[in-house]
Amino acid sequence: MSAVLEVTGIKKNFGGISAVDGVSFDVREGEILGLIGPNGCGKSTLFNCILGQLTPSGGEVKLDGKLVTGLRPAELNKLGVSRTFQLLQVFPKLSVRENLILAGQEHQGNMASRLVGRSDAGLTDAANQMIGFFKLDHLADEPAGGLSYGQQKLLDAAMAFMGGPRLVLLDEPAGGVNPSMLADLKDRLVAINREKNATFVVIEHNMEFVMSLCSRVMVMAEGKVLAMGRPDEVRKNPAVIEAYLGH
Repeated sequence: MSAVLEVTGIKKNFGGISAVDGVSFDVREGEILGLIGPNGCGKSTLFNCILGQLTPSGGEVKLDGKLVTGLRPAELNKLGVSRTFQLLQVFPKLSVRENLILAGQEHQGNMASRLVGRSDAGLTDAANQMIGFFKLDHLADEPAGGLSYGQQKLLDAAMAFMGGPRLVLLDEPAGGVNPSMLADLKDRLVAINREKNATFVVIEHNMEFVMSLCSRVMVMAEGKVLAMGRPDEVRKNPAVIEAYLGH
């Protein structure tokens, strides 16, 4: 199975502090990789180095074998890389459908269209398909700001998958979502992986969610990779238990 993403020796220093220290891993085509670790271990900093929000202090990032280290987020978007943030990125006054259309425009690199108009750039059909896939049909014409928090999280995830991106990075998609909506979110993520061979990485603190969703899990601690393996292997790893619970 080929690697969609290859990260080799990524480092990020802030002054004398090493936030990410030589992290290497890959993400295989059609894989769901989980990224976990205690608060402050460098997960989000690593994400931001991969996605162009931060410039790495060392190492390299490859997408489908092509070196993309240091590319800006807009450039990575054009290459098929998408992401969510810990804070919701939906437009509250626009409908669910309009949010998806705008997300599709962004993934196509048409940022100007987001600012000067609401032309759907031919993306209405794709938005409607995504609405159906994420079971948001009954909310399609509702303003996103009127949705529950869990429904907005579902919409946020759907927006990340608009346009069929090559790679999606999800930053704490389960955060603050109630159990019933969390089950819906997991169901849709599993479905989009199986039915569309979607490849994505998930940062998450909800251990049950990530362990049941992902085929492999990488654990970070103090800016380094502490463990990597199947969820059952990681769950039993003494070093992982110590990182979370102490001696």
